[in-house]
Amino acid sequence: MTPSAPLPLVLAGPVLRRLEPQRLAIWLVASQPLQPAFTCSAGEARVDCQIVPVGRHAFIHLLDIHFAQPLPCNQLLDYDLLLYGQGIASWAPHLLYPGTQRPSLVLRERLDQLLHGSCRKPHHPATDGLLCADRLLQTCAKPEDRPAVLLMTGDQVYADDVAGPMLRAIHSLIGRLGLFDEALEGAVVPDSQALYQHPASYYHRADLLPAQAVNDNLRERFFGGKRKPIFSSSNADNHLVTFAEVMAMYLLVWSPVPRQLVDLQMPIGLNDQRQARYQQELPLIQGFADNLDQVARVMAHLPSLMIFDDHDITDDWNLSAQWEETAYGHPFSRRIIGNALLGYLLCQAWGNDPDGCKPLVEQCQTLNSQSQDALIGELLRFQGWQFSLPTEPPLLVLDTRTRRWRSESSLAKPSGLLDWEALSELQQALLDHPSAIIVSPAPIFGVKLIETVQKAFSWLGYPLLVDAENWMAHRGAAQVILNIFRHSRTPGHYVVLSGDVHYSFVYEVLIRHRQRSPHLWQVTSSGIKNEFPRRLLDVLDRLNRWLYSPRSPLNWFTKRREMQVLPRTPSHSKAGERLWNGAGLGQVFFDEQGRPARVYQLDAGGREATEFVARD
Repeated sequence: MTPSAPLPLVLAGPVLRRLEPQRLAIWLVASQPLQPAFTCSAGEARVDCQIVPVGRHAFIHLLDIHFAQPLPCNQLLDYDLLLYGQGIASWAPHLLYPGTQRPSLVLRERLDQLLHGSCRKPHHPATDGLLCADRLLQTCAKPEDRPAVLLMTGDQVYADDVAGPMLRAIHSLIGRLGLFDEALEGAVVPDSQALYQHPASYYHRADLLPAQAVNDNLRERFFGGKRKPIFSSSNADNHLVTFAEVMAMYLLVWSPVPRQLVDLQMPIGLNDQRQARYQQELPLIQGFADNLDQVARVMAHLPSLMIFDDHDITDDWNLSAQWEETAYGHPFSRRIIGNALLGYLLCQAWGNDPDGCKPLVEQCQTLNSQSQDALIGELLRFQGWQFSLPTEPPLLVLDTRTRRWRSESSLAKPSGLLDWEALSELQQALLDHPSAIIVSPAPIFGVKLIETVQKAFSWLGYPLLVDAENWMAHRGAAQVILNIFRHSRTPGHYVVLSGDVHYSFVYEVLIRHRQRSPHLWQVTSSGIKNEFPRRLLDVLDRLNRWLYSPRSPLNWFTKRREMQVLPRTPSHSKAGERLWNGAGLGQVFFDEQGRPARVYQLDAGGREATEFVARD
């Protein structure tokens, strides 16, 4: 599409978000303010359309749809969005499955089946795991065969790890849509346009990012001064900085439409090494974009709920109290984090909980440098990112990033993933339910050997090197979460869904020496488009099985010694492996008591699904 060509009306979406019997949230981004007319085969509905401008030609819409009567369960319900009298079949035919004229949705009576996954990095060489959901939807013969929801449990975007061609597409889209500029206090460059044009904008952004206050002259550091960077990511060469960059990234990872508007020609001024890297990354980004038709089709048919993890904002986000003091004490790093969190609000959180996010969204209508700083302050203080869905069984999604239990012995030690107040709220939410599904982005019950390695590096003072963020890393948080599950008034079935770690596994957890104890399952699926180094994971898997076998005395030195952890074995395991490594999606089937009857890992490459088999 040439720069003078008219822009498409809809740039991304519609994306189905929160779905309840009498309510549906739909997210989309358009090149002008719209008032879509919603139609559904289920009957009449009232539509409240809220619009937030993010550029001269970019407007985020959230359609909050209220149905006059409860939607029928387990039925295929066609829906449409009419723009100037034209339906989705006219302006987004890529969203339709063969033989259909409109997209559809299904309200499930129970959460008896769902899909979940995390960590979708565009330039990772693996196939996109969301294609598993597209293949699954095409084979669903009956409405009740559809998953009830798609849960994205962290790292929906990688703001801190961006390929050069993706950053080039982001800058091209910013110019094409006129995404808003901003001033940058405390940075080498005065504003966003100067950043985009700076020689270090591609592959050298680590030189532009803020450093600790021990050497606070950014310009001096860029020209060779000593630096201790605040952002700990080893892949920060193209770290996103501005709100416009964050918004363009969301459009480019969720919709095929923006790829028509961008130029992927290599930026000028790259040295030979950077040019070679750009050429290496280019086919990965092009291959990622080639599958976005199917990805967008899934998100138009399957309700999706999302929660952030670190890469949605930046690597090691809030890992320790020391990190927080340093990052939020510098105006530039505070703005970078705030911009990513603002993008999360408008593109993810708003659809999770329209009512809870409404006061924050209302402040986004007229952003300037002063109001943006004020809004970022509100976002950093906000304690409502967690949410729940009143399904059967209930779904509880935890915010393990912003409500942290900071270490009292050392500011540099990893914080607990939830503080005392948040853990108390979780306990109260669980007490009245015989079963529940809990989303914790990081596994509560992880691989013991890997957690031991992380603990050792933390003890040596290097928690950032090994991403030392797990539930057992903080004594207080670990004891409280385990006590919650050991409590005599929690006699039900609890399934914990997690991601983060770039491999997949299933643990069944019992309380030792208790007959009628809570029954827990840790079900981890990661990543959607990411993988753990294969040889390293094989070694860690074998060592973990040997060092922490059921009879190993090392188990008594762990915080989970009062719990019996029984791993389920992947059906395609050749040598007793317990960890599944590859890109894909997790699929869980629940029985009437809320127990995981069957757990699968769907393979992005199209190979046969792997079932995690329980021991006899």
